Amino acid sequence: MTLDTCKIPLQEDASGVIHVENTRVTLNSVVDAFHEGASAEEIAERFPAISLSAVYAAIAFYLQNREELDNYLKSRNEEIQRLRKKIEARPCAGEFRARLLARKSSAGLS
Repeated sequence: MTLDTCKIPLQEDASGVIHVENTRVTLNSVVDAFHEGASAEEIAERFPAISLSAVYAAIAFYLQNREELDNYLKSRNEEIQRLRKKIEARPCAGEFRARLLARKSSAGLS
């Protein structure tokens, strides 16, 4: 038997977000669930797109690189909060539609 190094099933996309196993599940999601006390099995149940072995590998990678990944996760969470605030600051779709219809009406367009 030969011992091979374990391939970490993580990929970074063009915007710098780390995903697990070529899925839309992010490392943030796995680590957040881990911090909430979820077991690897529970995390795999929450995210059926990723395998149990990938969950264990992602957690192991996080634990081996905790300081660097905590900085990455902090910056990602800050970006998520900025985007959330930006989206929430937008007028709701109904108000936006009403303004467009009012403009159209005042311009005499049918």
